Amino acid sequence: MNELQFEREQEPGRLRVYLGAAPGVGKTYHMLTDAHIARSLGKDIVIGLVEPHKRQETIDQVRDLEIIPERVIPYKGVNLREMDLDAVLARRPEIVLVDELAHTNVPGCRNHKRYEDVLEILDAGINVWTAVNIQHLETLNDSVNRSANTQIRETIPDSFLKRADEVINVDITVDELRSRLRQGRIYAPEKVEQSLANFFRKGNLNMLRELSLRTTAEQVGNRAAEYRRTQGLEQAPIPEKVLVCLSTRPGSERLLRVGSRIAGRLATNWYAVHVAHPNKDLAHTDPEGYQRLMDYERMARDLGAQVITLTDKNPSDALIRFAQQENISHVVFGQPVRSRFDIFIRGSVLNRFLAELRDVTVQVVPMKSATKKQ
Repeated sequence: MNELQFEREQEPGRLRVYLGAAPGVGKTYHMLTDAHIARSLGKDIVIGLVEPHKRQETIDQVRDLEIIPERVIPYKGVNLREMDLDAVLARRPEIVLVDELAHTNVPGCRNHKRYEDVLEILDAGINVWTAVNIQHLETLNDSVNRSANTQIRETIPDSFLKRADEVINVDITVDELRSRLRQGRIYAPEKVEQSLANFFRKGNLNMLRELSLRTTAEQVGNRAAEYRRTQGLEQAPIPEKVLVCLSTRPGSERLLRVGSRIAGRLATNWYAVHVAHPNKDLAHTDPEGYQRLMDYERMARDLGAQVITLTDKNPSDALIRFAQQENISHVVFGQPVRSRFDIFIRGSVLNRFLAELRDVTVQVVPMKSATKKQ
């Protein structure tokens, strides 16, 4: 084993993400273009998986790049194809291209999601170039669902994007993208009119484009700030910290997405905190609520939060103490609809928080009443 091979095995691979506002902006095409340039410079680069979606321009751009054959997996009477992770690891190229990052793998694969395949490749010391649309970021799920009036089911945790060494925003104007759609360069002709009226509406595309540009700018800014700090070029400021108050209430995933986005903009750490009652065993008294809480905590970790469980009979006291001890600067609360009488009798954690911690920025996310079935 030569010295270079040993070094690559000891260090994780570098991650480049091609980020776009919507299907058809040219992420895969640009990735393939850069791959040909890299190969001309002597890089050992291969295709682990590229999905051209029957777009001839993209198919032509593959040209003579080496392709790792896909793995065929029988599933429910049909043969489906997935990236052959083991073949990629055995081939050990310098760079591998992996398209459709948010894809959910066919049952029978080692990992549930394709981004988990990418993490395994990176851990093996192989560099990865990959592509994803902005709507697949977990914390943007609610915003995109509302704007596009569609359900985005495949997502990646924002923590994955934070790991990227490079984020390249592939951007075209909204009018150009809609023109490509009309020309049949994105979807089949029978899908064009419906797409123009729904996901490819100008308002929705403008929002997605703004989110994509902003996310890329945040990533670049965070990298630049980190470099300046490590090189001693500026005094590191006192970091701001974000706290999300978790409960068993349905819909709390919205709080986590909001908290993660705030932490991302601030380039700071954040906490997902639940207050448990010392005399109550939630797993027995409220099994459904307990399962939801476990799901929320798992989601919080995926989004990069530190999950904290406090024990106290009074949730307000516990949260206020924690916020003071950790110098929390931003707090995200879920606020269900409650009557004034109920607030008067039972009190309000939010009101206590606002009264005692005046220097903290509080964001309230409306939630449905606990008495309603979700």
